[in-house]
Amino acid sequence: MSDDTALAELVWVNEGGRVLRLVAGAPGSPRTAGVRVGRIYDPVTEHDGTRVLVDRLWPRGMTRSRARIDEWCKAAAPSTALRTWYHHDPQRFAEFRGRYRRELDTGEQATARRHLAELMRHRTLTLLTASREPATSEAGVLAELLVERLHGP
Repeated sequence: MSDDTALAELVWVNEGGRVLRLVAGAPGSPRTAGVRVGRIYDPVTEHDGTRVLVDRLWPRGMTRSRARIDEWCKAAAPSTALRTWYHHDPQRFAEFRGRYRRELDTGEQATARRHLAELMRHRTLTLLTASREPATSEAGVLAELLVERLHGP
């Protein structure tokens, strides 16, 4: 699959509620890995696979036992400066997306991104966030980047 084809086929699919998954590849084609994005507050499903919280701060009101996560990868989260600048303002999302993608190519965030990519190669990976809108959160941007890099050159 070429880079252009992979990018053109990234689609957000609503699965009844707020749990989203990012699908790569032509309809009906076999996938070797998958990534999903959801809210930490949503119920666990049998399709979640490896559940990883990617927020830098622990979600309010959530206990560790109720979260049922396999890992908390706060190193993958945006820097504090970027997170506070964005403040989930929809008008800033495009700029946030670009800045965060650049952060994911350096330092501890790049190491965390490679770790998550490795997890995704073995089974479904669900990136979790406390954000009300996962598709416009760091989890959504990270999922998009992971799928693009998986199907890249």
